[in-house]
Amino acid sequence: MSSARSRSGAVSVVTTPQGLPMSVRIDNSALSKEPTVLAGEILRLCQQSAMAAGIRLREQLVASGVARDVVDAMKLPRPDDLARAEQLDDRDHDAPASWLRSV
Repeated sequence: MSSARSRSGAVSVVTTPQGLPMSVRIDNSALSKEPTVLAGEILRLCQQSAMAAGIRLREQLVASGVARDVVDAMKLPRPDDLARAEQLDDRDHDAPASWLRSV
């Protein structure tokens, strides 16, 4: 199992290592968002949770002695991949949900 939560902590997920949601927690403050925006946030958190699980697997494999080239061939995510996804999520979070709403 793996987990991820929004920066505000209003939305959190627990997923399988593949990113399938097992549990989703949504605070009342997040329920005021448009359904598509909230669904997008949940999906991004599931993807980030799967990335975190992949990073842990990579670390476990390397620690157990599996050759780095074999681990690299598995194309498991790296910590910088997760950091980049979180930065993009933060940037998109500050953007308006629709250009129509920006006026």
